[in-house]
Amino acid sequence: MIKIGITGSLASGKTTASKIISSGKGPLFSADLVVKKLYKLDKFKQIISRKFNINKNSNIKRIIKDKIISGEKSIKALEKILHPLVRREMKSFIKKNKHKKFLFFEIPLLIESKLVENFNLILFIKARKKVRLKRFRSRGGNVKLFKILNNKQLSDAKKAQFCDHVIVNEKNLKILKKKLTDIFKKYERNISGY
Repeated sequence: MIKIGITGSLASGKTTASKIISSGKGPLFSADLVVKKLYKLDKFKQIISRKFNINKNSNIKRIIKDKIISGEKSIKALEKILHPLVRREMKSFIKKNKHKKFLFFEIPLLIESKLVENFNLILFIKARKKVRLKRFRSRGGNVKLFKILNNKQLSDAKKAQFCDHVIVNEKNLKILKKKLTDIFKKYERNISGY
């Protein structure tokens, strides 16, 4: 089994890149998708509502974002709850797919969470801050929230040191797809080396 980690800075195009590279090659684990599902669970809503002093029947995700933007609550408090749950789901995903040749993992804070040693190959999707902010805003994101989340991440230069490949994603999908396909083909050919 070869585990491929896909990471990158906020709004760099990790999700798109992950879907492209994993398509038809193996199952994809998405940390963001796990978090999205957690917010729909009653048990999780109860934990969060108690920790952040929110009515569990309200729009918890929106209220937490507002609290983080206003500086009322630290993002660290949220991460302390989320990260262990995401890791548990990741372990379950690996166990469930242990007979697959390739497993793909889209993890925004892969390097910051010290998960590097869990992967055979790590791809870093990169884009300039100006490009990423524009993408983030086009999805309805708040500039202040972008700054807070972006500051949680290591710089591109530091992240790149831990990655096998750095893919710049500032042009179009066709170029991104070609870059990813070329990288994957190389590893597919050299699979006997693992």
